[in-house]
Amino acid sequence: MIDQASFSLDVSRETFDDLVEFQNLLLQWTKTINLIAPSTKADCWNRHVLDSAQLFHYIPASASHLIDIGSGGGLPALVLAVMAKKSRPDLRFTLIESDQRKAVFLRTVSQQLKLAVTVKAVRLEDADVPKADVVTARALAPLVRLLEFADQLMQPEGTAVFQKGQAFKQELDTARASWHFDATAHVSRTNPDARILEIKDIRRVQ
Repeated sequence: MIDQASFSLDVSRETFDDLVEFQNLLLQWTKTINLIAPSTKADCWNRHVLDSAQLFHYIPASASHLIDIGSGGGLPALVLAVMAKKSRPDLRFTLIESDQRKAVFLRTVSQQLKLAVTVKAVRLEDADVPKADVVTARALAPLVRLLEFADQLMQPEGTAVFQKGQAFKQELDTARASWHFDATAHVSRTNPDARILEIKDIRRVQ
């Protein structure tokens, strides 16, 4: 039983209940589709739900469209969409996931929880969607590759929010050989060795 007091973010009871329902669906579908690592199932709430929820703080108040790339099991995008459902109902989400089975999961959960989500089951390189104010990704690709996708999918004045592990400094250094950008590395609330990279003003090195 998950106690709402254990949730470190200020959310309504309805939002909390939706997050619990999302976790239940994630664990249920993981029995047949590889959505999360088996080793993380026992601590799914902290490792996945809370870890994703902390990104909500970094979505600018002016944002109206968020694109999540390589959405997989809906982390962080479906968690963020649940949190936005009542507090930011005008914020819409586009999830890009090329795996058709995972796309079915994303659509099913979005419909069941009545989320403002559109799922695009295409390769990132082939995605034809309106540019976003925010681009998110979790455990998808090296930062230099993520910046390519952000440059493709995000408004010039937008914000990219990427979750990275303890090698984040090396990834930042490598990416700066190809890209100009402003980055702030925030310590993860669920893993002190991990960082949330808040990146703006992305421009390719000429």
